Amino acid sequence: MLRTETPYPTNSLVPDVEAASTWNLVCHITYDRSSWVKLIQPPSEYSFDEAMLLCQESPTTWIAWIPDYGEVVLDRGDFYC
Repeated sequence: MLRTETPYPTNSLVPDVEAASTWNLVCHITYDRSSWVKLIQPPSEYSFDEAMLLCQESPTTWIAWIPDYGEVVLDRGDFYC
């Protein structure tokens, strides 16, 4: 008799490569001026880990202000969405 199923349980923690290629990893949250965002990595160990968005510079970048640091340009990948 030929078995087509694996006799061992599959590991659900191992990602399915084919399924992962269909994921859409785009952030769909919309931000406004004066929104506070949580930074993935603060620019210095003495600055805050949050920034206030001042204005959108491009579709993927914002000019922001970080307390105890100053004004910076943040890419969408620089803060959590």
